[in-house]
Amino acid sequence: MKAHERISQAFEHPLRLPLNDHSRYILFSDCHRGCGNAGDNFMKNEFLYLAALHHYFQKNFTYLELGDGDELWENRSFRKIKDVHPQSFSTIAEYYQEGRMYAVYGNHDIVKRNPAYLRKNFRTWRCEQHREHALCPGITFYSGIILQDAHKKKDICLTHGHQADLLNSTLWPLSRFLVRYIWRPLEKLGIPDPTSAAKNNTRKEHSEKLLTDWAVKNNRLLITGHTHRPMIGTKEAPYCNTGSCVHPAGITGIEIQNRCITLVKWSVGTRDDLSLYAMREVLGETICIDEYDV
Repeated sequence: MKAHERISQAFEHPLRLPLNDHSRYILFSDCHRGCGNAGDNFMKNEFLYLAALHHYFQKNFTYLELGDGDELWENRSFRKIKDVHPQSFSTIAEYYQEGRMYAVYGNHDIVKRNPAYLRKNFRTWRCEQHREHALCPGITFYSGIILQDAHKKKDICLTHGHQADLLNSTLWPLSRFLVRYIWRPLEKLGIPDPTSAAKNNTRKEHSEKLLTDWAVKNNRLLITGHTHRPMIGTKEAPYCNTGSCVHPAGITGIEIQNRCITLVKWSVGTRDDLSLYAMREVLGETICIDEYDV
């Protein structure tokens, strides 16, 4: 199966959500929540992630997680990930319980497409006092989500984006084996994983080209994660990327509000009194959905 066919397949049975003048969505991807060891790249940015989610919760946004939320290639135990990041899962549970959290799976958490895995692992989370609390009972992780434009101008297709990469989609068991037993130990010695689109510029650019070509060919606005490179598309190239939550300089995401798309970054700011705070900044221009209409 070719890359375009794999991308299209992600939207054969999508979740459909409304997109209108009152819709508010925040899109994050590639959190790669780990188990607290040296390889847990999410750990250093968790307070930014929490600050951002609290901000959007107060402003009545719906949280859409576009895959690779948890690092389940390097880590076998999801229980350990939940135990290390109780505040993150508490916040996710709060969104879910209000009907404001939906997600797609990526290649690093592709096991979430299995309902039995979700029943076992997403029923509860455990707080610091070792009490069990409801997490996301009954949740479904989708291959794709479509935001249906009430103005019938341009629907938005959301998926993780690994479908553009054969090694990370069809051959994902092989990739997981390589990451878990070969590249993870070598990365500790400073050798980057050549199979990763996020760490290999050639693979990154190839995936972005295929995703952009699919969006143009199908006359769709496409938003993914996977490559970890944040971007906002144009009318000629209607492809956007949320970036990631594991960059050393902060986390990036995409806000969709009033049928407009804004790429944002959350990083550490410093006040005049030298105290630190979570700072939101807009990257580039806000683009309205109508500008993508052909």
